[in-house]
Amino acid sequence: MEVQAVAKFVKRTPRKARLVADSVKGLRVGDALAYLEFSPKHAAIDVAKVIKSAAANAEHNFNLNREELVVKQLLIDDGPTMKRLRFRSRGMASQFFKRTCHITAVVEDRPVVETKPAPRRAATTTPKPVAAKKTVKPVAAKPAAKAAVKPTAEPAEPTVEATQEES
Repeated sequence: MEVQAVAKFVKRTPRKARLVADSVKGLRVGDALAYLEFSPKHAAIDVAKVIKSAAANAEHNFNLNREELVVKQLLIDDGPTMKRLRFRSRGMASQFFKRTCHITAVVEDRPVVETKPAPRRAATTTPKPVAAKKTVKPVAAKPAAKAAVKPTAEPAEPTVEATQEES
């Protein structure tokens, strides 16, 4: 069964509230509230308040168990925008907006299903075929090219030092 709660005219930018709301969709109510409690975003306070209200509505009005409740949907709609003026230099003014939003939280009950591990199958009596191992032929290494060493050619003309030594 789906139960909802609405907070209207919340003085929080819808964009900032949506960032928080998207992070807790689909979580259990207890997990979502724990996440929002330690979130550094200021919009987490407003979103948590609406989720708590929806969970309280489900418990009080429909006798649902709080541990089975899941946050099904969080809608963040734009509320009215208050337009204000900020006065600037040289007689000018610029306009800025104080945005508000409407937060709707929908929770539903999903019973906690305990999952049992799948039973292990006994070993089969027929052995599995073993793939034949492939032998890899070693690649013959190419002989290294011998470095061609040229004998140093003697200069055609004797140097000045050599002529002085001979005399």
